[in-house]
Amino acid sequence: MSPTPLHDWDVSPDQAVLLQAEFAGRIDTSSTLAKFDLIAGCDIAYDLVEPVLYAAVVVVRVADLAPVETAVVRAGVKFPYVPGLLSFREVPPLLSAWESLRSEPDLVMLDGQGIAHPRRFGLACHLGLWLDRPTVGCAKTWLVGEYAEPGPTAGDAAPLSVDGVPVGAVVRSATGVRPVFVSPGHKIDVAGAVAVTRVVLGGHRHPVPTRLAHMAANQARAAGRVDPPVV
Repeated sequence: MSPTPLHDWDVSPDQAVLLQAEFAGRIDTSSTLAKFDLIAGCDIAYDLVEPVLYAAVVVVRVADLAPVETAVVRAGVKFPYVPGLLSFREVPPLLSAWESLRSEPDLVMLDGQGIAHPRRFGLACHLGLWLDRPTVGCAKTWLVGEYAEPGPTAGDAAPLSVDGVPVGAVVRSATGVRPVFVSPGHKIDVAGAVAVTRVVLGGHRHPVPTRLAHMAANQARAAGRVDPPVV
């Protein structure tokens, strides 16, 4: 599956901020996702020594939360770490992994922000525009917004808003663990993003798709140090 190019990746941080401002207006957070059978979870593992990362995409069947396909790519880190510009480091290798998939996921879930972002254009938004399909950000850390702590039980949620405008929800992904920060990326609304997250909870802090992608990326990183690089 080959995405349609939106822009060149060889940009400076200042240019990246301008691109976020330009493309944020294209994000659709009004759509309702009626049906989803396959969800792709995405995550990145960084090498602890070299400027190398491992991008993993794991496709999960919603009916039984079983993995049906995994793609992992090893790539050099080509963009500096700048808060708020994570997608310019991580979307290119995730796109490379996506292109090797045989299945057609209905939705993509990422360990990162959607519109709960200073410029309303987080990792899930950026990848969603490139792929032109629904995406949900499910981040472990807070970036922007006001919220109250959700209830203690898995699936409990509290609104996340910026200046009174809803941008997502804080969801208890498993009983007794710290919540995650869920926000729409593209082609899905806030309620839909929360509903999808609740469907794929698996008893851990990561929902199943991003947890499996996290494990795949870390396994590839471990193998990449002693075995031939993952391609």
